[in-house]
Amino acid sequence: MKTAISIPDPLFAAAEEFAKRMGLSRSQLYAVALQEYLRSHKPDQITQQLDAVYADEDSSLDPLFVKLQAHTISKENW
Repeated sequence: MKTAISIPDPLFAAAEEFAKRMGLSRSQLYAVALQEYLRSHKPDQITQQLDAVYADEDSSLDPLFVKLQAHTISKENW
């Protein structure tokens, strides 16, 4: 499918140079770049990556902090 886009001149020039170095046509470069962008920005993938990071993290509160907070709150006027 043909499409027209507007991009800043410096970005266009950099893309042209990169495509030439990599032996890609302009269409190939933009198609690959768009595929990569869409792949890396899938909401499910981002959630999975965050879940993987936080799966190994201990989310429990230190019992000392819980005790100190309970002690402090009991002294506050509500």
